[in-house]
Amino acid sequence: MMGILHEDMVLINEEEKAGDPTVITVNCPDKTGLGCDLCRIILLFGLNICRGDVSTDGKWCYIVFWVVGKASTRWKLLKKRLLEVCPSYFSTSEIDYYRKKNQPPRPPEVFLLKFWCSYDREGLLHDVTEVLCELELTIKRVKVSTTPDGRVMDLFFVTDTRELLHTKRRKEETIHHLKAVLRDVLISCEIDMAGPEVTACSQGSPYLPSAIGEEMFSLELPKQHLSGAVATNPTSVTMDNILSPSHTLVQILCEDHKGLIYDVMRTLKDYNIQISYGRFFANPKRNSELDLFIMQADGKKIVDPSKQDALRARLKMELLRPLRVAVVSRGPDTELLVANPVELSGRGRPLVFHDITLALKFLNIRIFSVEIARHMIRDREWEVYRILLDEGVGFSMPRSEIEVSVRNILMGWDKSR
Repeated sequence: MMGILHEDMVLINEEEKAGDPTVITVNCPDKTGLGCDLCRIILLFGLNICRGDVSTDGKWCYIVFWVVGKASTRWKLLKKRLLEVCPSYFSTSEIDYYRKKNQPPRPPEVFLLKFWCSYDREGLLHDVTEVLCELELTIKRVKVSTTPDGRVMDLFFVTDTRELLHTKRRKEETIHHLKAVLRDVLISCEIDMAGPEVTACSQGSPYLPSAIGEEMFSLELPKQHLSGAVATNPTSVTMDNILSPSHTLVQILCEDHKGLIYDVMRTLKDYNIQISYGRFFANPKRNSELDLFIMQADGKKIVDPSKQDALRARLKMELLRPLRVAVVSRGPDTELLVANPVELSGRGRPLVFHDITLALKFLNIRIFSVEIARHMIRDREWEVYRILLDEGVGFSMPRSEIEVSVRNILMGWDKSR
C-alpha cells in the first residue's frame, strides 16, 4: 500500500461508447461513513449509480461505482472532490510524525449574493440555481421577494466549495455567469460577506402548517406499507445472521430512485454502522438489489432484535420516503413544501432546490417567494423548503399534479430529463 500515490486513490475510466457507464474506483484507507460521503458527491454532480461493489478489511477499502449521467460532467473536478473525502494513507499508519492533527473543520464562510431583476419570468430562479451549482456555490438559504411593480429581489446565502468567494476574481466570475444567463433582466448584483445581523434575516419562519406536520414528518411507515403486501409495497429489507460468522447480512429489494445508494449509506452512517462488503445493482426496469455485510462500531453483528427492527424500519422509511413533498394552502395562496432529513454530520441532501426549481420551470409556474431553513422536528433535523407559488391569471393546475410532478423530478422518475 505504501506505493499508492494520493491522486491514484481515485481513478475514473470514462465511457468508451455512448450509453456505457463510467467506472469510478476508490482505493484508500477506510472510515465509517466513507461510502456516504462519496455517494453524496456523486449525487451532487448529477450522476446516478447503476452498480456498485464495496469491500474493506476495516482499515483499507476498495470501492467501485458504475455511474451514468450528464455528458457535461467535469470528471477532473469530480475526482478532486472525491479525493478530498478520502482519508490519507498516514491516517491509518503507525507513523505519528506524519499523522495530521485531528482538528475540527472550520465552518465555511457565508456570503450574501443579492441581485435585482426588472421582472420575473418562468424558470428565472432555476437558471440562477443552475449557475450557482456549476460554480460550486452551495445554497444555504434563499429569500425571494416580488415587489408590487413586478421587480424581483433575490437573496442567496451561499458558501463556496473552493473557498475563494472573498476574492475579487471569484466574485467577478460569479457575477459574469449570472449576467450571461439573466441578460437584460438583471438590474444589479452584489456579493458581500454575510455578517451575523445579515444572516439572521435569512432564517425561515418557525411556523409550519400544523395540518401537514403529523403526516409529513412522521418517522413511521404509513399503514398500507406495514401490511407487507407486495402490491402496495415492493420494498423489502431482510436481515440474516447465519450466512456469515462475523457479519449481519442486509438484503434490500426496492424501486430505484435518484440518490438511492446515498440514502442507504447515510442511514448506516448515522447509525455508526460499518459496511465490510456490499454489492448493489439497478436494472432497466427501475428495480434495485443490495446485499450488504455490516457490523456495529464494536465489530460485532447486530443480534439484538430491537436494534434490527429499528434499523430495518429506518431503512424502509428512507427508501420509501427519502423526501417529503406537500402542496398546501397558505391563506388564499398555494405553498409547496419539500423536506428532507439532514445527516447527523450536518449535511443536507444536494441539488434539492435545483430540482424543485426545475420541476416548476417544466410546469411553467412562477415563484413568488422562497424560504429555506432547518427545523428540529421530533428530535431530528430537517431541511425545509417553502415555496409560495405565483398564481397569476389563468392559473388552474390541480395541487395534486404539482405535488406529483415535483416528487417525480426529485426522485429521478421524470422521463423528460
